[in-house]
Amino acid sequence: MGSRLLCCVTSSFWDFLISSPTGLVESEIPQTPKYLIKSRKTGQKATLTCTQDLDHNCMYWYRQDLGQGLRLIHYSVAAPNTVKGDIPEGYSVSRPSTKAFPLTLESANHSQTSVYFCASSYSTVLHGHLLSMQKNR
Repeated sequence: MGSRLLCCVTSSFWDFLISSPTGLVESEIPQTPKYLIKSRKTGQKATLTCTQDLDHNCMYWYRQDLGQGLRLIHYSVAAPNTVKGDIPEGYSVSRPSTKAFPLTLESANHSQTSVYFCASSYSTVLHGHLLSMQKNR
Protein backbone atom coordinates (compact mmCIF):
# COMPACT_ATOMS: atom_id res chain seq x y z
CA MET A 1 0.00 0.00 0.00
CA GLY A 2 1.32 3.42 -0.90
CA SER A 3 1.47 6.56 1.16
CA ARG A 4 -1.40 9.00 0.91
CA LEU A 5 -1.86 12.50 2.18
CA LEU A 6 -4.68 12.82 4.68
CA CYS A 7 -5.80 16.28 5.74
CA CYS A 8 -8.23 16.73 8.59
CA VAL A 9 -9.09 20.26 9.63
CA THR A 10 -10.94 20.48 12.90
CA SER A 11 -12.88 23.52 13.86
CA SER A 12 -14.47 24.56 17.09
CA PHE A 13 -18.13 24.34 16.13
CA TRP A 14 -19.23 26.47 19.04
CA ASP A 15 -17.32 29.51 20.19
CA PHE A 16 -20.02 31.75 21.50
CA LEU A 17 -21.59 33.54 24.43
CA ILE A 18 -24.10 31.61 26.51
CA SER A 19 -26.86 33.34 28.43
CA SER A 20 -27.04 32.11 32.01
CA PRO A 21 -28.89 33.29 35.12
CA THR A 22 -25.70 35.02 36.29
CA GLY A 23 -25.04 36.73 32.96
CA LEU A 24 -23.21 35.93 29.74
CA VAL A 25 -20.54 33.24 29.80
CA GLU A 26 -18.01 32.76 27.02
CA SER A 27 -17.73 29.17 25.88
CA GLU A 28 -15.46 27.18 23.62
CA ILE A 29 -15.16 23.52 22.69
CA PRO A 30 -11.49 22.92 21.91
CA GLN A 31 -10.55 20.31 19.32
CA THR A 32 -7.03 19.02 18.90
CA PRO A 33 -5.07 18.92 16.79
CA LYS A 34 -6.50 22.00 15.08
CA TYR A 35 -4.90 20.97 11.78
CA LEU A 36 -3.94 17.38 11.12
CA ILE A 37 -2.02 16.72 7.94
CA LYS A 38 -0.59 13.24 7.78
CA SER A 39 1.39 11.40 5.19
CA ARG A 40 0.85 7.81 6.13
CA LYS A 41 0.15 4.43 4.72
CA THR A 42 -3.49 3.65 4.16
CA GLY A 43 -4.87 1.70 7.08
CA GLN A 44 -3.28 3.59 9.97
CA LYS A 45 -5.40 5.25 12.64
CA ALA A 46 -5.71 8.99 13.28
CA THR A 47 -7.51 10.43 16.31
CA LEU A 48 -9.11 13.86 16.75
CA THR A 49 -10.00 14.90 20.28
CA CYS A 50 -12.84 17.12 21.42
CA THR A 51 -13.38 18.35 24.97
CA GLN A 52 -15.89 20.61 26.68
CA ASP A 53 -16.10 21.91 30.23
CA LEU A 54 -19.77 22.89 30.22
CA ASP A 55 -21.07 19.56 31.61
CA HIS A 56 -23.18 19.08 28.48
CA ASN A 57 -24.74 15.64 28.24
CA CYS A 58 -24.69 15.49 24.45
CA MET A 59 -21.72 15.64 22.09
CA TYR A 60 -21.59 15.32 18.29
CA TRP A 61 -19.01 14.78 15.54
CA TYR A 62 -19.78 16.14 12.06
CA ARG A 63 -17.95 16.10 8.76
CA GLN A 64 -18.25 18.74 6.04
CA ASP A 65 -16.89 18.10 2.57
CA LEU A 66 -16.34 20.84 0.01
CA GLY A 67 -19.66 22.13 -1.30
CA GLN A 68 -21.75 20.01 1.07
CA GLY A 69 -23.56 20.53 4.36
CA LEU A 70 -22.70 19.01 7.71
CA ARG A 71 -23.10 15.24 8.00
CA LEU A 72 -23.40 13.55 11.38
CA ILE A 73 -20.76 10.88 12.04
CA HIS A 74 -21.46 9.82 15.65
CA TYR A 75 -23.06 11.33 18.71
CA SER A 76 -23.50 10.65 22.41
CA VAL A 77 -26.44 11.61 24.59
CA ALA A 78 -24.60 10.70 27.82
CA ALA A 79 -21.24 9.22 28.75
CA PRO A 80 -20.26 6.43 28.11
CA ASN A 81 -22.96 5.73 25.49
CA THR A 82 -22.40 6.47 21.79
CA VAL A 83 -24.69 6.27 18.76
CA LYS A 84 -23.88 5.97 15.05
CA GLY A 85 -24.88 8.94 12.92
CA ASP A 86 -25.58 9.13 9.20
CA ILE A 87 -22.02 8.27 8.06
CA PRO A 88 -20.32 6.15 10.77
CA GLU A 89 -18.37 3.84 8.44
CA GLY A 90 -14.61 4.14 8.93
CA TYR A 91 -14.93 6.01 12.23
CA SER A 92 -15.14 5.06 15.89
CA VAL A 93 -15.77 7.14 18.99
CA SER A 94 -15.68 6.73 22.72
CA ARG A 95 -17.14 8.81 25.52
CA PRO A 96 -14.77 8.15 28.45
CA SER A 97 -16.22 11.09 30.41
CA THR A 98 -18.78 13.87 30.10
CA LYS A 99 -15.99 16.19 28.95
CA ALA A 100 -14.29 14.08 26.24
CA PHE A 101 -15.44 12.67 22.89
CA PRO A 102 -12.49 11.53 20.70
CA LEU A 103 -13.08 10.55 17.06
CA THR A 104 -10.82 7.92 15.48
CA LEU A 105 -10.42 7.44 11.75
CA GLU A 106 -9.97 3.67 11.86
CA SER A 107 -8.23 3.27 8.53
CA ALA A 108 -7.21 6.75 7.47
CA ASN A 109 -7.50 7.24 3.73
CA HIS A 110 -7.74 10.02 1.16
CA SER A 111 -11.54 9.86 1.07
CA GLN A 112 -11.61 11.01 4.71
CA THR A 113 -9.95 14.33 3.90
CA SER A 114 -12.49 16.80 5.24
CA VAL A 115 -13.32 19.48 7.78
CA TYR A 116 -14.48 17.93 11.06
CA PHE A 117 -16.65 19.69 13.63
CA CYS A 118 -17.42 18.79 17.21
CA ALA A 119 -20.37 20.23 19.13
CA SER A 120 -22.04 19.80 22.50
CA SER A 121 -25.42 20.62 24.04
CA TYR A 122 -27.40 20.10 27.24
CA SER A 123 -29.96 17.95 25.45
CA THR A 124 -29.99 16.44 22.02
CA VAL A 125 -31.05 18.62 19.11
CA LEU A 126 -31.79 15.41 17.23
CA HIS A 127 -35.01 14.58 19.09
CA GLY A 128 -37.27 16.25 16.51
CA HIS A 129 -35.31 14.67 13.67
CA LEU A 130 -35.51 11.20 15.23
CA LEU A 131 -39.20 11.51 16.05
CA SER A 132 -40.09 12.59 12.52
CA MET A 133 -38.16 9.65 11.08
CA GLN A 134 -39.98 7.25 13.40
CA LYS A 135 -43.36 8.64 12.31
CA ASN A 136 -42.56 7.92 8.66
CA ARG A 137 -41.93 4.23 9.28
